[in-house]
Amino acid sequence: MAVRRELPIVSDRPLAEAGLQSERVLWPDRGPGVFEREVAEIEDALLLTTMEKAVAWAQSSSVWPDTFGLACCAIEMMSIVSSRYDIARFGMERFSSSPRQADLLIVSGRVVHKMAPPLRQVYDQMLEPKWVIAMGACASSGGMFNNYTTLQGVDKIVPVDIHVPGCPPRPEALVEGIVRLHEKIRAGVPPAYEIRGVAE
Repeated sequence: MAVRRELPIVSDRPLAEAGLQSERVLWPDRGPGVFEREVAEIEDALLLTTMEKAVAWAQSSSVWPDTFGLACCAIEMMSIVSSRYDIARFGMERFSSSPRQADLLIVSGRVVHKMAPPLRQVYDQMLEPKWVIAMGACASSGGMFNNYTTLQGVDKIVPVDIHVPGCPPRPEALVEGIVRLHEKIRAGVPPAYEIRGVAE
């Protein structure tokens, strides 16, 4: 008794996906040939990719943060370079003191109206592409400081890519925000300044 094996549909075959329109490839009840199997094995072994994906991977693996610590969240931000959390594994061990050598601005803590122009100046001096993480409830929404001195969210002066909640958020939460930012970069999502401006 012959056992009929399930054959891949034509569109699932590697050579058909590559656009080859030969009779051999389009034959509906014919399984993948030796050449097609070898092409699939080579694709798996070589890890073929596009230039855009390679650039996105390189960008996500070499994001250099700029420190903008304003309050208690800055203490939690400082601890992510310790051996316990070790953001060097993400290629981010170099906290830049110069905005011209940074890709990521981590705003940690409350921003008062007096600090808004210097924050915007630091952001403007960063080279593109650049990303912003608002760390903590105060940077994200003003937190418990709902008064005339405190800016109610840093997204009113700079476009924010990732909001990290908490008061103050633990270092694990910031690392989670960094991982989410890397996923956005690898997926090809453009930075926030290209998608939208600052909040109204």
